[in-house]
Amino acid sequence: MQKVIIEGPTSLKGEINISGSKNASLPIMISTVLAKGSCLIGNVPNLRDTRFLVSILQDLGCKVDFQKNVFAVHSSSISKKSADYEYVRQMRASIVLLGPVIARYKKFKIALPGGCSIGTRGIDLHLEALKKMGVKLSIRNGYVHAERRNEKLSAIKHSFSKISVGATQNILMASTLAKGKSVLKNCAIEPEVIDLIKFLTECGAKIKVKDRTLTIQGVDELNLHNHEVIPDRVEAGSYILATMASKGKITLNNINIDDLAFPLEVYQSMGLKIKQLNPSSYEFSCSNLKSLKKIKTKEFPGYPTDLQAQLIASLLKVGQKSKITENIFENRFIHIPELRRFGAQLDIDGNTVVVNKTNDLFGAEVMATDIRASFSLIIAAIISKGTTTINRIYHLDRGYEDFDLKLKKCGVNIKRKK
Repeated sequence: MQKVIIEGPTSLKGEINISGSKNASLPIMISTVLAKGSCLIGNVPNLRDTRFLVSILQDLGCKVDFQKNVFAVHSSSISKKSADYEYVRQMRASIVLLGPVIARYKKFKIALPGGCSIGTRGIDLHLEALKKMGVKLSIRNGYVHAERRNEKLSAIKHSFSKISVGATQNILMASTLAKGKSVLKNCAIEPEVIDLIKFLTECGAKIKVKDRTLTIQGVDELNLHNHEVIPDRVEAGSYILATMASKGKITLNNINIDDLAFPLEVYQSMGLKIKQLNPSSYEFSCSNLKSLKKIKTKEFPGYPTDLQAQLIASLLKVGQKSKITENIFENRFIHIPELRRFGAQLDIDGNTVVVNKTNDLFGAEVMATDIRASFSLIIAAIISKGTTTINRIYHLDRGYEDFDLKLKKCGVNIKRKK
């Protein structure tokens, strides 16, 4: 199992090209099973998860390949009606296959998903809506068995009991081929959902967005269309926080600043300076990092849960207390014990972390626990004295393309070892 070794402390200085969004790429790649024809999806990050999804689609019979950040679909037809455990267990997003496949094909079964261990993130929101659309569902032997009762799925009027990106994407895709007009309320409106909507619309879907309501008029068929995936806002935010923590200066290219509007507002209140170089390139610097009295994670456009761990790590050496409350997932503080190994003074009160000033942080041997929490360990290592070894970096490889090469380019003494 691979690990990275980082010598600190250091300050990030350099230039990074932000990759395409992982969280936009996966549902777009999955959605190709809805449509006929062929297409090229560009700006897809070369990650463990994207490669796994290619393997899943190939195992189902789709003729697809993935080279140089381009996902090519030659035929999206499925010959196998089962997504097996050996693939699905490694990637939670695979459950989003259920809606689009059952919309186009009568039967499908999929293993219950794996992925990160940050909360239950149950699939009940997905299944509840699919049942209303006329899908017969059962869970047996670790698989979800689905069968369409009628020739087409039925359009529905449905309000999600909780805002969920995955459930929104799943039912949105299923609705594009349903009979009639579906109205979905209390939907997620993250940039990654909007990018999926853009791709589906390019393929011929009829979708309208108003606030958190999606209106989808079902069509008879979709035809694949070329598409370019949006930049990864979480990757960009992670490198910005690493820069702030290390009092550095970096230029980020291929960044959509609007997708980070609220986080950047927060970071500017902490001392971040932003300079626009061109429409998609910005310089970020911070020489005097300030504390953050309190902040709560929230669905977009609020503060993203995917940048919570990195924010905590960036505040470890700040003078006054900071409070970060996690409102999205119930088990997203599993990085706290690992950060304490650096000497971090952190207290947990329910779903709130109190970050107390730590005068000195020292390198330690730590273990990555999920994708985003893993980057918080990178930040802590960069601002700590001495050597840090981060084990189980496959989590980082699931979410950050070439992270070690990008950090090395910005002056971080980082080595990857087996």
